[in-house]
Amino acid sequence: MNDAAISGSPAPSNSVRPQLDVWCDLQCPDCTAALADVRALRERYGDRLDIQLRHFPLEKHKHAFAAAQAAEEAAVQGRGWPYVEAVLARTEELGTHGEKLLLDVAGELGLDAEELDTALIDGRHLLVVDADQAEGKAIGVTGTPTYVIGGERLDGGKSQEGLRARIEEIADRLLTGQDGGQG
Repeated sequence: MNDAAISGSPAPSNSVRPQLDVWCDLQCPDCTAALADVRALRERYGDRLDIQLRHFPLEKHKHAFAAAQAAEEAAVQGRGWPYVEAVLARTEELGTHGEKLLLDVAGELGLDAEELDTALIDGRHLLVVDADQAEGKAIGVTGTPTYVIGGERLDGGKSQEGLRARIEEIADRLLTGQDGGQG
């Protein structure tokens, strides 16, 4: 998913900022619970922390793969993060209504729902979702949400408790290291 859709404005090209990868399944209730932490991190760090949504649809969630592709199309249309939040807020409904819900959310957000439907049919975002999932498996992601920052993997699937504080600790350390030695 493109940077601007997730973390606000892109970083200036001459700066390097820490990246937080959030491995997510858009039909996962635990990922819905994690939204409050992601919002708080976005608020605290603004454009100093690059927050990237990474797709990791779980097999047990029948509509997660389609939701990931739909989120990619929403990002192309400039509304990736609002779309992700709206779908995560309705995970139970996604389980029962599937792709109809994905199209409904697109319409509610003013996206081109017809184009989103076409993207689901033609599979134009399959490679992005597959690549995210393959990379997640390669680094040991087994459930969602899982966070990776500063080379450290934090599993949020069992409990979100304490994770935001740990992410902030790592982000602060990375930012301090950058401010002190890199420009």
